[in-house]
Amino acid sequence: MSNSVGAEGYLHVEGFEKFDREAFDKKKIRAGMRKAGRLVTKKAQMNLALARGDAGYPRVRTGRLLKSITFKVSRSGFMVKVAPAKTSDMQAFYPAYLHYGVKQGSRVRGRPSLSRRARRARADLIAARRAGGWRINPRDNYITDALQDSSAGVQRILRTAFADGLR
Repeated sequence: MSNSVGAEGYLHVEGFEKFDREAFDKKKIRAGMRKAGRLVTKKAQMNLALARGDAGYPRVRTGRLLKSITFKVSRSGFMVKVAPAKTSDMQAFYPAYLHYGVKQGSRVRGRPSLSRRARRARADLIAARRAGGWRINPRDNYITDALQDSSAGVQRILRTAFADGLR
């Protein structure tokens, strides 16, 4: 497993910039994108399953998170997106809670008042919330790690797909 890279889950394949999209057979490009999406999805699921809560990844208890990781090829066929999706057995989209974390303490509600005393009380509440710890710590991004780990395979798949799809 590699280090998490934040929200930089982007991979660029060199050598095909000079062609228009109309120069490619979309069926072959979409097939290559599906294959690359499947590879990254399986690697992300494997990262979660094998980490067992270590390496900053969430612990797999029920398997809902593993099953929710899917890929989707864009309508144009030139992009694939790998992400967890909300399934019917999830009450809330909890992969977002795992990624961003949840702060300790209740949310500061209401609009700031004009009086100095009310503003000071609100500022104290905000400071206490910031100083408080995490109820749920933010976890590392296992999908970008999977893309980074399998980038050589993805580039190889997409290079062959673009070369075969060139009309």
